[in-house]
Amino acid sequence: MIYIAGISIALFISALLLNKKSKSKSDMILLGWMILIAVHLYLFHINLTEYIFQFPHLLGLHFPLPLFHGIFLYYYVSAVTNQFPKKSWSILLHLTPIILSYLYLVPFFLLSGAQKIEVFKNEGKGYEMFMNIGIFLIYISGIIYVLWSSILLKRHKKNILVQFSNIEEIDLKWLRFLIYGLGIIWSILIFTNNDIYIFMGVSVFVILIGFFGIQQKDIFSNRDSVLKRNQKKGLKKENRKTKYIKSGLTDTLAEETYKNLMLLMTEEGYYKENNLSLNDLASRLNIHPNYLSEIINKKEERSFYDFINDFRVEEFKRLINIQENQQFTLLALAYDCGFNSKSSFNRYFKKHTGKTPSEYLKSIVK
Repeated sequence: MIYIAGISIALFISALLLNKKSKSKSDMILLGWMILIAVHLYLFHINLTEYIFQFPHLLGLHFPLPLFHGIFLYYYVSAVTNQFPKKSWSILLHLTPIILSYLYLVPFFLLSGAQKIEVFKNEGKGYEMFMNIGIFLIYISGIIYVLWSSILLKRHKKNILVQFSNIEEIDLKWLRFLIYGLGIIWSILIFTNNDIYIFMGVSVFVILIGFFGIQQKDIFSNRDSVLKRNQKKGLKKENRKTKYIKSGLTDTLAEETYKNLMLLMTEEGYYKENNLSLNDLASRLNIHPNYLSEIINKKEERSFYDFINDFRVEEFKRLINIQENQQFTLLALAYDCGFNSKSSFNRYFKKHTGKTPSEYLKSIVK
């Protein structure tokens, strides 16, 4: 029954994605993945019930399908995190094992229905080597793509710390947990080889990735974002003996910008903007985002995210120490300082001070 539920949900998610007005690249990849999962679950279900023997020409089609899932995972994560491969032909490298598998199966596909049924009832006699190699490739592809996708997410975490001051809605924790889930499914495949458990896990996976994937918005919608710029090799290396020789940023410009940056923070409280990004700040200072990021890293020895949130924490501490402000909730004051959620405020405040906001309040009331 769970297979039917998985198929139904995969098709339902596909319909929702098809009806989505503005589809991102990640939406299109997720759509293709959901359709593939629906087909895969269906073929597995009719194999399990032996209903497939009524349609013998469907036999064997499902065997290379597991190789697709790791590829879809990798491309989905790369699209969501704006790390999509620039070379479109690279997809052919990923698809090579699948293409070779289907080419190898051509003689089998040309058999009559009765002959195909006989091969399956004899547990693939005559195709033992192919099956062993195929199973090995499925194991390896799962491990490789799960690890590869995890690396992309770690890189994404570093990128958003460089560009955004509030990251809770864009850190893709849900996707990290789903990757771990897919890793568990592959582990079950390797250590138990129990198809029923595997496809039960796949059905649950479909529900979760569909639920979160549909809601996921483009994180880097601005094409001129610093991440896009960082991926371009457009910064010329100038041959001058300065601290910033690698990027071409001069000491004079760096000092002037840093001075203006600190004025924006201390005099204008620019950090109080809830969704402040590196691009916003760079635009305000009339400087390239890459240069601003470099200045913050050199002068403050911390990321943009830490730089801004340290100011927010200090402002919160200043406000809470004013007697008349203690009538307000901690969260209300946190919002005034630029934080946009309770969890991000509590987490960063403890990271910065070693205390929770409540513990800090008690310490100053005494």
